[in-house]
Amino acid sequence: MKKRSKRYQQLAKDHDGEAVVSIADAVKTLKGWASVKFDQSVEVAMHLGIDARQADQIVRGAISLPHGIGKTLRVIAFCEGDEVAKAEAAGAIEVGGAELVEKVQKGWLDFDVAIAHPRMMGQVGKLGRVLGPQGKMPSPKNGTVTPKVEAAVKDYVAGKVDFKNDALGNVQASVGKLSFDDNKLQDNIVDFVKTIKKLQPTTLKGQFIKKVALSATMSPSVIVDTDL
Repeated sequence: MKKRSKRYQQLAKDHDGEAVVSIADAVKTLKGWASVKFDQSVEVAMHLGIDARQADQIVRGAISLPHGIGKTLRVIAFCEGDEVAKAEAAGAIEVGGAELVEKVQKGWLDFDVAIAHPRMMGQVGKLGRVLGPQGKMPSPKNGTVTPKVEAAVKDYVAGKVDFKNDALGNVQASVGKLSFDDNKLQDNIVDFVKTIKKLQPTTLKGQFIKKVALSATMSPSVIVDTDL
């Protein structure tokens, strides 16, 4: 079990963890708890009523939030020819073909997102065992396998967010920093929740969104009302 700090334990003790509040009030609560010196990330976690064992109920995708997430992602691109210079100009930290595949295959993972041109997937496919467990394997479903490499690199460098439900039906993602203006942070949260709502599987029976909670890096979670 993860050991919590005394500060965290005191916050959790003083907070009613089952109380449901508005997104605006949740943001104010998290900011009121911000007594540490670094700028904490804010995360939204959603518990969905899906059966994660069913392929037609998987909830996954990517979203560019209205105000970014306050972090520049390290992006690499598997491409060749004219796409190389374009990907570099768009902000990719490493660009290449077979040589980049080999570098990653040898264990280099110092990046957040990998983009691949469809023509490269014959080679990039070798990296499934390396990148799959890291959640970094390029996929058409989240836009990281695309002929528009330059545009994809720009989106992810700016903070495009990937999401996918886990085995228990939970989806979570970073939606900004505590230093964000209240309204901007709320905009990001609302946009993310609405995006998930639109992905409700047609085969689902029963309630789709069961619970949504917000938390910061060093704080307990706050349950929010999602009747948007």
